[in-house]
Amino acid sequence: MVKIMMQYGPAIMWMAFVIIFLVVELITVGLTTIWLAGGALVAFVLAAVGADFWIQLVAFFVVSFVLIFFTRPYAVKYFNPRRTRTNSEELVGEIVKVTRRIDNRAAEGTVLVKGMEWSARAVSDDMVIEKDTLVKAVRIEGVKLIVEPVADEQA
Repeated sequence: MVKIMMQYGPAIMWMAFVIIFLVVELITVGLTTIWLAGGALVAFVLAAVGADFWIQLVAFFVVSFVLIFFTRPYAVKYFNPRRTRTNSEELVGEIVKVTRRIDNRAAEGTVLVKGMEWSARAVSDDMVIEKDTLVKAVRIEGVKLIVEPVADEQA
């Protein structure tokens, strides 16, 4: 019995890691530990065929790294394609009109977006954008819409 445990101990340990990583992934659904489970699975197979422990360990780290950095971005993109953007996320990219002069240094400026007035700031503190100018929403910081002037060909 002891000889069997010594021979298959690392394989049992790696299978335990696979199960732990999968359970954590099922609980969190964050697409994080699933990649570690893949690395542990490869290490388990290597342990089952009798590879040295250091080879198992290196394989675990290499496979986990490859899975995390090369496949995770695609999985995140396609895993949940029905994710709906929030109302504020939909504002990014919109072309809107300045309703009150935007001056970051004076901490003033508003734009009208889909019938709602938003506080707005320019992408650069050196930029002043006059009223009635068309601007593009670049991002949202807190409750302020960060905008940049629209080039004539976009308007």
